[in-house]
Formats: sequence, C-alpha cells, structure tokens
Amino acid sequence: MTRTTAAGIHPLDHLVLPVRSLDVARARLTALGFVVAPTGIHPFGTENCCVFLADGTYLEPISVGNEQAATKAIADGNVFVARDRVYRDSCGDEGFSAMVLATSNADADHKRYVEAGISAGDMLSFSRAFTDTAGKSDIASFKLAFASGSKATDAFVFACERVNAPKVDRAALQAHANGATGIVEVVAVSGQPAEQRRLISVAADDPTASGQSGTFHLPNAILNVLDPASFTSRFGVSAGAPTELRFAAVVFSVRHADVTSRLLAANSIKHDISGNDIVVQPASGQGAAFIFREIK
Repeated sequence: MTRTTAAGIHPLDHLVLPVRSLDVARARLTALGFVVAPTGIHPFGTENCCVFLADGTYLEPISVGNEQAATKAIADGNVFVARDRVYRDSCGDEGFSAMVLATSNADADHKRYVEAGISAGDMLSFSRAFTDTAGKSDIASFKLAFASGSKATDAFVFACERVNAPKVDRAALQAHANGATGIVEVVAVSGQPAEQRRLISVAADDPTASGQSGTFHLPNAILNVLDPASFTSRFGVSAGAPTELRFAAVVFSVRHADVTSRLLAANSIKHDISGNDIVVQPASGQGAAFIFREIK
C-alpha cells in the first residue's frame, strides 16, 4: 500500500462499518468469502472483527461490546465512540460510517482540520492487543484526528497514524477465498455532491483536488461521491434516505470474477451483475453494498 509522507495526499487506510453483532458480521463476511480476524477489543467499549486485504487496506466492522464503557467514553470526549453513537442514532446499527486515511502526522492533520473549520473534535490516542490467526499477539497503537461536515450525522472522516504496527504475520488473514486483494473504490451518496469537495480535499491534504465530477483520486483508491439517482442507476442499490454525505458502497478488486461468483452462489449469497461488477446488496452484518470487480 502507498503510504503518505509528512506532506502529500493521504491514502485510504480502512473503512468503519457499524454492526449490531460481531457474530452476525463474522458469519456474513465469512459467507462472502473473506477471512475475518479474531475479535479486537478497544479500551473504550467498542470492539471489531477486521478483514485485512493484501493492498494494506482493511474493513473494520465495529460493535458496542461494553455499553457502560462506551457511554463513559462519550462523556469523556471520545470522538470515535461519540460519532459511532451519532451514526447509530441517525442510521441504525448497520452501515458504513467512516472513511479512514493513513497519515504519518495526525497532529498536523488535526491542526489543519481545526484551521479549516472541519474538525469533529479532540484527537484520540489508544492502544489495543492484536492477534493473528496463529494466536500470536502484539500491541497496536494509534493516533486519530477527526473531520466532518458541519451538519453531517451520517458520515465522518479521520486520519489514522499507526504509532506502533503489530509485528505479526497477516498473510493468512489476507488469503480470501473470494479472491479479494484490495479496495479500489469507495462510493458515497450526497444530495449535494459538489459541496463535499472542501471536506474531502482538506481531509486528504489535497489542495489541488478538483472533485467537480465528484471523483477524488487518493494514492491507492478512488472516492466517488454520487447523487442518489446516479448511485442507484450505477449499482441497482437503493440510495436510502436523503443525506448530506453517507458512505454506501465498497468496490473490491478480485483476481477472477467467475471464482467470486461461484463462491457467492455456493454460499447462497444473492448477487447481481452490473456491467463488469458483481454487486451484493447490504445485509445484516454487511452494512454497505459490496462490489467485486475483476482487475488483472
């Protein structure tokens, strides 16, 4: 994965997908052909079961494992947990709440967000244990800086600095039966796509981003912001309720589309073909549309 330096456009790091139950999410993601990592527990009440991809990006399905700890974290000013709560109150317990960008200097990002008037609140630093499929553990440490539109409840963006990356072998976690190798596109829906230009360009530290067409080029992926009609026309998936900005779909690169399609059929996963894309509609444990695209 292409990583940002101290200055430069920030690449995609991972995506946050709220779920009601990690057990349901794990079962759904496994049926979709993904290897799902062991449960990770945050020190502020939330927990995840990540899907790691060979390009260095990953999915973070997240649930509230300890309601009391989460409520205390919100009272203490934890923006990550507070925004998760806001999203769930607005959109429900299944969805796609945040796009996360990699950074080597979260402090600089936070300063830039504050100066631009898009900061969503105080920075967050934390550590948690990480375990690979062989049971080897290490400590992962992060520093986060948050950005959001002034009226947004359905989406936020944050920069993630990996202060300490776990020294564990992720190869087994990245060998997915569906052939997925990475994330090539993130798709959002907005009633005013052009108005998202400033938020995204500042968050990604890309002052040259035109984004006039709603397309933003990160170093390792594309972000497309579509109006509801364009989203439904392209993927055959409902755009949902009107929104200032809501993340709605993830496009994965796969080695062989026929292999992916056969696996989905064998696991009774309903899917449709839209051009060169295999489209799986959102379901319990999978809060966004998943699109599989063959890329040689």
